[in-house]
Amino acid sequence: MLRKIPLGGVLLSVGSILTIVGFVAYFRDMATLNLAGFFYGIPILLGGAALRAAELEPVPYSQEPSDTVIELRDKTATQTQNQVRKDVTRYRYGQEAHLDIALERLGLSPNDRQRPVLSGLREELRNGAYTLVLEFDSPYMPLDTWQEKHEKIQKFFGPNIRAEINPMSDERIELALITDPS
Repeated sequence: MLRKIPLGGVLLSVGSILTIVGFVAYFRDMATLNLAGFFYGIPILLGGAALRAAELEPVPYSQEPSDTVIELRDKTATQTQNQVRKDVTRYRYGQEAHLDIALERLGLSPNDRQRPVLSGLREELRNGAYTLVLEFDSPYMPLDTWQEKHEKIQKFFGPNIRAEINPMSDERIELALITDPS
């Protein structure tokens, strides 16, 4: 639950309240409250503004997982699948895009402009196996390039995962990470 709350927004709110209390206390000649408001409020306000500027919002689910999928995820999902799912569905700070380092290591991000952007995810069953599907907007990276990197993608996301790359439309690619117990 806390992963879904933007820390920058919380700090901005708390810092604003403390700063306003400090100003009100200053004009009412309440020295102790004035100092507390200024010494705590302004730094918290500035910290919240900095976090807000560096904030990367969570990737939305394009389709909510069913209870069956969640149950299978809890039993069979690999550590990598769980880590990817948790990382992209929470607020991140100081990153340009979700999975930017992974895409760079896979050779799918020659520069920031051409990097595919993770725009959605879903969890489903494919042939009875738990599958985490990552949906990318990829206008500058054609399907052929993704398919050339298939072997590298499958190795990168670890053992016990089979990767499938499918086009969703002209500029959208889905990368399915399928649990493979063999």
